[in-house]
Amino acid sequence: MGTEPMDFVRITMETIVGFAALFALTKVLGKSQITQITPFDFIAAIILGELIGNALYDKEIGISMILFAVTLWGILLYTIETITNKYRKMRKPLEGSPSLIIRRGEIQKDLLKEAKLDMNQFMHLLRDKNVFSIQEVEYAVLETNGTVNVLKKFIHQVPTNEILNQTPKSVELPISIISDGEIVDENLKEISWGLEDVEREVEQQGLTIQDIMYAEWTQEKGLYVMPY
Repeated sequence: MGTEPMDFVRITMETIVGFAALFALTKVLGKSQITQITPFDFIAAIILGELIGNALYDKEIGISMILFAVTLWGILLYTIETITNKYRKMRKPLEGSPSLIIRRGEIQKDLLKEAKLDMNQFMHLLRDKNVFSIQEVEYAVLETNGTVNVLKKFIHQVPTNEILNQTPKSVELPISIISDGEIVDENLKEISWGLEDVEREVEQQGLTIQDIMYAEWTQEKGLYVMPY
């Protein structure tokens, strides 16, 4: 039995609606659902994918059912987030808790085993933090999203301005002004320069806006330009 043209229309419409619904759901739940994936969030992502994927190829499931399923799942996720934010005791069973795998330079073998990590896996996580010798580590925390954060021993820490007795000064956040040959209008409002000032500076460097891959601005240094 062949596929009818109406099937393509139905799948297209349901795909668009499903995409829009999931996009809206991520906006409502916040960035933490994307960047800090806990085991619970991982399960949620799989279920949402299954809900949409199965609905696309089931003729008996319409757009209203897709929206209902996504909305219901979104309500459940939002409820769990509210509970964990309001009731501290519920955070550990629902989100898990960080584990101090290395304490004062000593590996906590029971916690490593509890996290179901072997040394090869753990060393891989350390190398992701630019730590290539376990001797450098004073503390290592296994976070609930599976990453490791490290506090190195004093002798292996990078000297800070405080250690070097540098005079305190304000720190600026560089602002992206040109990206891929186009002005970033919303960021232009954040600086003391106008569009004419940017164009004048670019012309003085013998370039046009379209010639620039990336440019950022700071109060102290002005416009830094990186041409293609």
